[in-house]
Amino acid sequence: MARSFRSAARPGGTTPMLIAAAVAAASSALWVQHRAKKAEQDNPPFGQFIEVDGVRLHYVDEGDGAPVVLLHGNTVQLQDFYASGLIERLAVNHRVIAFDRPGFGYSERPRRRLWTPQAQAALMQRALRKMGIAQPVVLGHSWGALVALAMAIDDPGYVRGLVLVSGYYFPTAARVDVALTAPAAIPVLGDVLRYTASPLAGRLLLGRTAKAMFSPMPTPNQFFDLMPRDILLRPRQMRAEAEDAVFMVPAVADFRGRYATLEVPVCIIAGERDKIVDPVAHSVRLHQELPHAALLVVPGAGHMVHYSFPRVLDEAIRVMTRDRSTPASPSVGEAVRVDRDCLKP
Repeated sequence: MARSFRSAARPGGTTPMLIAAAVAAASSALWVQHRAKKAEQDNPPFGQFIEVDGVRLHYVDEGDGAPVVLLHGNTVQLQDFYASGLIERLAVNHRVIAFDRPGFGYSERPRRRLWTPQAQAALMQRALRKMGIAQPVVLGHSWGALVALAMAIDDPGYVRGLVLVSGYYFPTAARVDVALTAPAAIPVLGDVLRYTASPLAGRLLLGRTAKAMFSPMPTPNQFFDLMPRDILLRPRQMRAEAEDAVFMVPAVADFRGRYATLEVPVCIIAGERDKIVDPVAHSVRLHQELPHAALLVVPGAGHMVHYSFPRVLDEAIRVMTRDRSTPASPSVGEAVRVDRDCLKP
């Protein structure tokens, strides 16, 4: 054993390699931390903050009228709804509240909690009640659709209606994104990865990820203009992304037996050419379990359907917030199916 130790201590042994690896890791961590701080200095929060259950949430509140809550997906943050033009469009006739979900943007994500869709939904609901918001229509995109579903399933009397966009609703055998991001959610190991390898790998892959999200449309310039890469690749946001990916499949396994209990109006929207979530396996199948819901699979659209066809979402929300006492008011399904003009970008 002494001989082995002396061998490792020699210049040709493993000790110099370990020291070099430690120095490289420390240098990487300092570089990542510097880039994250600079990104936050260059892109400070522009919304408001509300504290609920010891968690500080960042949000924006624009417009007047019937309330609409927007919940973004994984990877991005609330600026996604500015980049798509959706907030500007909806705020003409509605009061629009968009949150940075816990851990994203400038919202906190305390470690000692399991931030499942149900936990995030409960936090959002308490924040909305504190703000005096009642009976909102909730729009969730991608992972945000799970939070929207949890809000309606767990407290159906509070939500006026759901608009579910590009969502993942049923467990599948394999998710490549979960396998790739899951290690960053592991305590200790994840901390090391998020300050060393993960941001470097993320910097190489982020452009490809965005391309898949927007396909078959090109990635619009305003996407990275409003959400710079260094903001999206901060270690604390990467932890949120990894944890969300891990919680996704267990959440839908729990939801699948409860979809039939949904009594609020539901509009399901998906892009026909979505490369992130199969629209037939998820959106079409969910509609089969919710025959009273409206379904629109948009031809030529991908995962980011709210960028290329925002009028679809605007129309669904307009119908849901219409005065229900008006006899001539069509159902959400009728409105979306009849008004094909909303398919124009």
